[in-house]
Amino acid sequence: MKKTDIAMIILIATVSVLIAFFITNSIFSGTSSEEVKVKSIEKIEAAVTEPDPAIFNKDAINPTVEVQIPEKQ
Repeated sequence: MKKTDIAMIILIATVSVLIAFFITNSIFSGTSSEEVKVKSIEKIEAAVTEPDPAIFNKDAINPTVEVQIPEKQ
C-alpha cells in the first residue's frame, strides 16, 4: 500500500470516530440532575431466629439424597 492509502484510511477512521462520538453524545446527553429517592434496607442483625417448624421439619424429604426407583419386571 502506498503512503497516501494509509493516510486516507487513518483520515476516514478519525472522521468516523468523531461522527460516532457526536452522535452518541447527542443521543445520551439527556441526563438529568434530579434527586432520586431510593429505598433503604433494614439493618442486618447477627442474631439467628429459629425457622418455622411447619416449613422446616425434621421428617421432611431431603431432595439432595439420591433416590433409586426399582424397575418393573
